[in-house]
Amino acid sequence: MEINTDKYKNITRNLEREMINLNPIQRGGILPTESKKIIYEYWDGYSVCDYCSGRLDQIETPPINEFLEDMSKFLGMDITRPTHGARESKYAVMNSICKEGDYVVLDGNAHYTSYVALERAKLNYEKTDIEEYPTFRVIPESYAEKIDMLEDSKKNIGLILLTHVDGNYGNVADVEKVGKIAKSKGYPFLLNCAYSAGRMPINGKKLNVDFIAASGHKSMAASGPCGLLSINKKYEDEVLETSKVNVLKELQMLGCTSRGIPILSLMASFEHLIERVKKWDLELEKTRKVVNELEPLGFKQIGERPRNHDIIRFETPILDEIAEKDKRRGFFFYEELKKRGIGGIRRGVTKEFKMSVYGLTNSQVDYVINSMKSIINELR
Repeated sequence: MEINTDKYKNITRNLEREMINLNPIQRGGILPTESKKIIYEYWDGYSVCDYCSGRLDQIETPPINEFLEDMSKFLGMDITRPTHGARESKYAVMNSICKEGDYVVLDGNAHYTSYVALERAKLNYEKTDIEEYPTFRVIPESYAEKIDMLEDSKKNIGLILLTHVDGNYGNVADVEKVGKIAKSKGYPFLLNCAYSAGRMPINGKKLNVDFIAASGHKSMAASGPCGLLSINKKYEDEVLETSKVNVLKELQMLGCTSRGIPILSLMASFEHLIERVKKWDLELEKTRKVVNELEPLGFKQIGERPRNHDIIRFETPILDEIAEKDKRRGFFFYEELKKRGIGGIRRGVTKEFKMSVYGLTNSQVDYVINSMKSIINELR
């Protein structure tokens, strides 16, 4: 067998080192310098298991067990387990507390992984209503309507799921309202916090939440794949049921989950997370400044106003107009940004785009704003 492996050698990436990255799916997962140091200690396979007595969440050296207890406090929950991502966290809940054929009532902005998870668990779904263009906000009252409709049809409901912050518009859903509806109706409530936990303050108990699905690589300054599942003690026996064959191993975790650099990078970033969520108001100020400065150019921000999250979605008819006469067509914006040391915007997109300035300094934010202004003013 002959395989040329040259293409796998010396793979490089310079986006973070040499450019300002505006990709909203990546801004929350950027590691602080101190977290990068731990990679050199734990890059070997199973290095986290040097002193394991049989289960990942019980490892004392490094102190994974203590970290998970502290993370429960951070999220305002009782018990936390590491997973490979928010999607795995959602599936673990669905596969343990729901019965085949049950309905999951979920919001109209739900991420595709919510559907994939429930489909894998052999469940059905009912989607709630959202507001129309241009806000697309979740309508909490629609949950009560959909629940009543399913109950009247004698359909069994297994779970209520809400996307805290959606990745399309960056809208922050009214968790408390939906939580009260779920509680009054007597159904367990799962909050998908892939774009919120680690970026902004979260307290699950105050929000009437039974489960939190979080993403380490998306919003908690961790390497991927890494996520967290935080639950209320009430559901411990169901969600964390152990194997009859190997009594130490939890079924939904397939024994152990994130057992290497991802979980260690999340641990090393924990202090950074605690501090940065305290500055959420400052992040919103930067985000709102971007909107206020760029809309006069011909951009239109889509989603709720004012912005309550760092994800910004712009409709950009002005870029479409420029693309019609520029020989580079739809690629001009990407190329002009790249010349100025800015990346993270999809190539070839001019009708609309998403961006985030989360974690950037004020001077970097100003540079991004001024760069976009100069591109429009030079080429329009």
